[in-house]
Amino acid sequence: MKLIDPATTSIPDLHQYLVGAVAPRPIAFVSTISAEGVPNLAPYSFFNVFSSNPPTLVFSSNRRVRGNTTKDTLRNAEETREVVVNVVNHAIVQQMSLASIDYPEEVSEFDKSGLTPVASELVKPFRVKESPVQMECRVRDIVSLGSEGGAGNLIICDILRMHIDEGILDDKGRIDPHKADLMGRMGRAFYVRASGEAVSTLVRPFEVLGIGFDGLPPHIRTSPILTGNDLAQLAAFTVIPAAQDSTMLDPRVMDILAGNVQDRDPQLHRYAQELIARDQLDQAWQVLLVE
Repeated sequence: MKLIDPATTSIPDLHQYLVGAVAPRPIAFVSTISAEGVPNLAPYSFFNVFSSNPPTLVFSSNRRVRGNTTKDTLRNAEETREVVVNVVNHAIVQQMSLASIDYPEEVSEFDKSGLTPVASELVKPFRVKESPVQMECRVRDIVSLGSEGGAGNLIICDILRMHIDEGILDDKGRIDPHKADLMGRMGRAFYVRASGEAVSTLVRPFEVLGIGFDGLPPHIRTSPILTGNDLAQLAAFTVIPAAQDSTMLDPRVMDILAGNVQDRDPQLHRYAQELIARDQLDQAWQVLLVE
């Protein structure tokens, strides 16, 4: 393992290690307005929601490494205590990138990016019309993490109101990730699109106690073929299923049993792995329980 000591690593290098490791990150497209009334729009990927009661989100406006200066968003948030956080979907990712350019403070990124400002209901900063979710926020607190270049300023916001495009909702009124088509930020110039084949489901009832890895039979737990993800799906069962009579097994298992004894376990485990990949877990268990 490559060892990174923050105390002896340059800030630019450390930054790249951090954003490459902690990824993908959601993007807060933050709209603010200066005390003089100049709109500002800038993206921040040091961002997440941290509470639903009260509804609270946090993003960080870091000090620039070069020059150790702060950004317009931070100054505006300090002066007005209001922001709008818009989410970024694939349809506006290039415009978001354009808005990230360090324009002079008297320039509105709405004009430069071609995005449409829409009046908010409870705060002065504009919403981004093209964003599928817009959150009007009041700044609760700003926590400075340091005074040197690269230091974060955590802007803690109370969400006062959400505006959600009904076109991204499913038939139950919940946000459909494929319709929302959100973008995530990774290290350097890498982004990820959170829709289509990139999205997977992992349903796990937390109140149901699985047998765990330590409850798996040794020949399964130590398999050189089954991966940790494979084993975890088997370990989520509450009990080890009862083995079926060998006469009830499918033809492929019967062929494996009729073959070379030394190849038996590897072939059975590979077949079980295929079944696990197809979410046929009960069948996979029966293959692995063959005596």
